[in-house]
Amino acid sequence: MKLVIQRVSKAEVEVDNKIVGKIDKGFLVLFGAGKDDTKQQADFLAEKLCNLRVFKDENDKMNLSIKDIDGELLIVSQFTLYADCRKGNRPSFVNAASPNIANELYEYFMDRCKKHVKNVQKGIFGARMKVSLLNDGPVTIILEK
Repeated sequence: MKLVIQRVSKAEVEVDNKIVGKIDKGFLVLFGAGKDDTKQQADFLAEKLCNLRVFKDENDKMNLSIKDIDGELLIVSQFTLYADCRKGNRPSFVNAASPNIANELYEYFMDRCKKHVKNVQKGIFGARMKVSLLNDGPVTIILEK
C-alpha cells in the first residue's frame, strides 16, 4: 500500500464537472493498493497518517498532527502509484491490486481514518478525476507498508 500525502490549505476533486470532495486545511492523500496488500497494512497506515506530526505548532515547528489541528482529509484512489517503469517506456501495473480488492481496501482505509478525523472526503473510485490543491509548504510525504 502506498500513500502520497500532501499538506494543503485546500483541495478538491471534480468528476464530470461536479465537485465530489472538498477540504480546507489538512491532507490530500493519493491512495494506491498493491496486489498483496491487506487490511492490517491499511490499519497501520491510517494510524500513521492521522498521527503524522507535520503541522506547525506555536513555535513554528512541525510538531502537530492532523488530529491536533482538527484538519481534514481528502483521499483519492490512484492505482498509478504502482506503475513499474523499469522496462521500456510504457508503465506496467501488474503490481496494482485488482479493482475489486483495491476499492475494498480504499473504503476500509477511509473508514479507519474516520475514527481519527471528523471530515474525511473522497473521490470516486475508478472515475476520471480532476484534483486541484493549494500545497502548504510544500510538504509532501510518501508512506508505504
